[in-house]
Amino acid sequence: MKKIVLSVIFAAATAASLSAASIAACATCHGASFEKAALGKSEIVKGWDEAKTVASLNGYKAGTLNVHGMGAVMKGQVAKLTDADIADIAKQIAAMK
Repeated sequence: MKKIVLSVIFAAATAASLSAASIAACATCHGASFEKAALGKSEIVKGWDEAKTVASLNGYKAGTLNVHGMGAVMKGQVAKLTDADIADIAKQIAAMK
């Protein structure tokens, strides 16, 4: 039983750190509050609604979106994100109005 509890705690901590790491990776170009035009090219994503962010990140991940010529860069950035990571990022961006 102790091993199961520890496994659940480890899994939760890992998931939380993935989301934090994902947000940190986004902040490198978009700013800590998503207030910047990434690399001076993108739209400012601060305050985007969740659906728009999810659609954009999924489009970049699939390689079907190339806004402002950033498709290849963004595809690499979002390649390892899970659906849960994308949803979490979208919620955080939407909350920054």
